[in-house]
Amino acid sequence: MGIISNTVIYILIFACAFLVMQLVIGVSRQGARKVKLVNTRMKLMARKNNSVEALQALKQSRGLTDDNQVGNLLRWLNTIVIHSGLRIGAHGLYIAMSGSAFVVGTLAFIFTFNYLYFALGFLGGFGLPVLVVMFIAKRRRKKAVTQLPDALDVIVRSLRAGHPVPVAIDLVAREMSDPIGSEFGIAGDEITYGTELGSSVQRMANRIGHGDFDMLAATVRLQASTGGNLAELLASNAKMVRDRQKMRLRIKAASSEGRMSALILNVVPILLFAAVNIMSPEFYGDVSEVAFVKQGLIAAGIWMIIGNLVIRKMINFKI
Repeated sequence: MGIISNTVIYILIFACAFLVMQLVIGVSRQGARKVKLVNTRMKLMARKNNSVEALQALKQSRGLTDDNQVGNLLRWLNTIVIHSGLRIGAHGLYIAMSGSAFVVGTLAFIFTFNYLYFALGFLGGFGLPVLVVMFIAKRRRKKAVTQLPDALDVIVRSLRAGHPVPVAIDLVAREMSDPIGSEFGIAGDEITYGTELGSSVQRMANRIGHGDFDMLAATVRLQASTGGNLAELLASNAKMVRDRQKMRLRIKAASSEGRMSALILNVVPILLFAAVNIMSPEFYGDVSEVAFVKQGLIAAGIWMIIGNLVIRKMINFKI
């Protein structure tokens, strides 16, 4: 009996200690818990005194002026910066290009001690930040289009419930994550401060740079000029965007074989060349200085680039 009673006491002590530990952990979590702000605009509004300061801070961080242009240099680069949503200011890309060119050119010269490679590295370094920003812009654009039907559904339900358009747009800005949450937030603030609905939506389409948003802006402008039920038009627009996304996914699935073939045709020769150089360096080492071999390798590289362009043309469909 004594052993059993001691065991029961130990179990009760363990249970009490476990419950106390759970209570302490729960209280600490509850004390540290904060409201999660879903997008950049809401975070800025939490730090600023009002929405005006938040809007100005967001535009300034992205280098946006009242007409949504960055600075006054190359418009193409400015458009890429706008579409990427990066908060690098008006001249951040040009600073990054200069720094990248200097670093890449210096590294090329250190490893080769050749001024030609230094010049090539310097020029390549200029383009590297542009490629990165283009990749970020493409990914952001794709995410925004994926979020668009849900955002339109929120606006439609809000309009059908009797809310005015600014309230419906503000609901999207408060409830949805970036990029579409902040973009609709900027549009909603512009409407609040006097911009027409069609103009603010067109500015948002320009900041994102996708055809689906251009169609949304055209729909809103058409409704403003001819009248009609905005909720029904936006519901039709959301359905059309979803159908276009389904078609893009079908095309991606149908072209998967071609994309995989392109990947194999690009990777296998490079891996084979590297493997031969690692396992048998003298295989190419004896003829690496022969002019015919150099010309053959250059020709092979050119044919690979041409093949990539042809395959890309075959599998790249725009909807």
